[in-house]
Amino acid sequence: MKRLLTTVTLILTLFGTTGIAMAAETPYGSASALADESLTLNEMLTYAIQDEYAAEAEYSEILNIYGQVKPFSSIIKAETKHISSLIPLFETNGIAIPINDADSHVVLPGSLKESYVVGVEAEIKNIAMYDSFLEEDLPADVRTIFESLKAASESHLAAFQRKANR
Repeated sequence: MKRLLTTVTLILTLFGTTGIAMAAETPYGSASALADESLTLNEMLTYAIQDEYAAEAEYSEILNIYGQVKPFSSIIKAETKHISSLIPLFETNGIAIPINDADSHVVLPGSLKESYVVGVEAEIKNIAMYDSFLEEDLPADVRTIFESLKAASESHLAAFQRKANR
């Protein structure tokens, strides 16, 4: 796990960003999860939904600016489903669902091409976050959702990589 976190840190340093194009000074989503060394179930669920909120907010804004461009136009629908899959886990575990304030964290890249690169970086961090969560002792329903969300991020990563490499 340390090797993965080191790799993610190096990638983020090289690209000069913190993942989803959010203000670096505000801990949120996967950035917070990857910095947290003692994760509770409450924190994992909170970081997960924040990261999904952030992706949905960023991709929505990209679509507002650039139109219905792929893969953002299809991935945003998945982000909405990801959020919906997390909500019952909060309810089952008696944890308050965090307010979706992701719009206040979005800082857009300067071009559509840069948006694809940021998408790659965000999905790498998202996968790393779910990898770290899956190392923990989790209830079966939480583990299943985290595994599903990680697999979806791997698919999103491939889509963003194809666009970023063109």
